[in-house]
Order: sequence, then C-alpha cells, then structure tokens
Amino acid sequence: MIANGVDPNTRVGELVAQRPGRSRVFERLGIDYCCGGKTPLDRACREKGLDVDNVLREIAVSDDETHEEDRIDWNQVPMGDLADHIVGVHHGYLRRELPRLAALMEKLVAAHGTRHPELTEVRDTVLSLKDELDSHMLKEEMVLFPIVKQLQTATSMPSFHCGSVNNPIFVMMHEHEDTGNALARLRSLTHGYQAPADACETYRATLAGLAALEADLHCHIHKENEILFPRARAAEAALCAGASRSEL
Repeated sequence: MIANGVDPNTRVGELVAQRPGRSRVFERLGIDYCCGGKTPLDRACREKGLDVDNVLREIAVSDDETHEEDRIDWNQVPMGDLADHIVGVHHGYLRRELPRLAALMEKLVAAHGTRHPELTEVRDTVLSLKDELDSHMLKEEMVLFPIVKQLQTATSMPSFHCGSVNNPIFVMMHEHEDTGNALARLRSLTHGYQAPADACETYRATLAGLAALEADLHCHIHKENEILFPRARAAEAALCAGASRSEL
C-alpha cells in the first residue's frame, strides 16, 4: 500500500527528512528515525508489531496537518546555517536541560531510591549521558562543523587535519548510536517514562523532562545523520571530483 505518496520501502529517516512533522507519528509509535533512520518503514513496523497500512494512514493524516517543523526544508538550507541551528537550538537545549535533569535525579534517588531502586541506574545513565554529550558537542563545534562550513564555501578541496570529513562523521555517528542505546535504556527503566502511583510532582516532572530530552535528541540526531552528514560527504566528494578532473 502507498498512502499519500508514501512508499513503505522508504527509509524512516528519509520520510522525516521529507516532512519533519512525521517525527510526531514515529515518536508516538516508538519507531526510531534517528539512529535507526536507515531502516525501511515496512521493516520498522514489523519489528514493532505494527500494521504498516495503519501507520501509513497515520502519516497521511499527519501530512495533511500543518506542523511548525515542516516550514523549513533543512535539505535546502545552507549546511553552515543548519550546523548553526543545531548548535543554537539543540546544543543549547542540552546544555540547559542535562544539568537540570541530573540534579533532579539526585533528588529522586535520595527521596525515592529505597522504594524504587531502578532510579539509581536511571541517575547513573543520565550522568553518563551528560558527560558523553558534553564531549560530543565540543567535538562537533570545534572540529566537524567548521569543516562543514569550509566545504560549503570552498571552490577547491581544502586540506583537513583529519584527512576527510568522513572521519569525524564516523566518530559522531558511532557516538550517536551510544546515545540511542542510553535513551533506550532510560525508556526501559522508566517503563516509557510512566510515573508510579506513589510518585510526587517532582518525580513526574523529571520523567516528563526525560521524555522531552529523548524527543529532542531524536530530532537532533536525525538532522545530523540524515541531512547534514550526507550533504557534507556529497560536498566533499564533488570537490574531490573537481580536483581529479583538473589534474587530467
């Protein structure tokens, strides 16, 4: 079945790249469109036990709605501007939110850890994720994104200390997988960020914050894995091809 022009054999990351508002459908259904973005929709549905025709209908309904996310086609925005957007919006969000959530988790372990021992592992996962993402963001801002901006404006192939844009991209994508695994662990430990019956308001607010963190990271990683990184690789390949032709 092809609904609203959507082929179920299309990769889920590509579907969101075409219409970012579709991420809402995938978030609700638990379909990974960032680290798992290369998975065809049909297979992703089978792995989740979902009927692909029903999912296609949900996508069609979503496509008929107007979402803020759909107003910008990141495939058409200059790569440097997309990198700046990621830093300003997503890195800024992480730098505000991760310390707040880490502090809240310390309070929850102290207040509720005896009755809910899983909170200790949730806290440790959040702290580890914070450390890893702090390092990850610096590497993007100091190494990868400046290379992306050079590729955008270059008329001949630049010389990079890392050899090729593919090398830092490979490292970033590997770290994205680690982030995805940490998010999956948080979701499992918290039973989908559902508060227990005895949860206080701080407990509920913290779980809501973790759910929002997951959603933002999915969007963040998707923009890099599915849009920025392929465009940077293509730009470098085009410059290399031009250099090869000039040597003939």
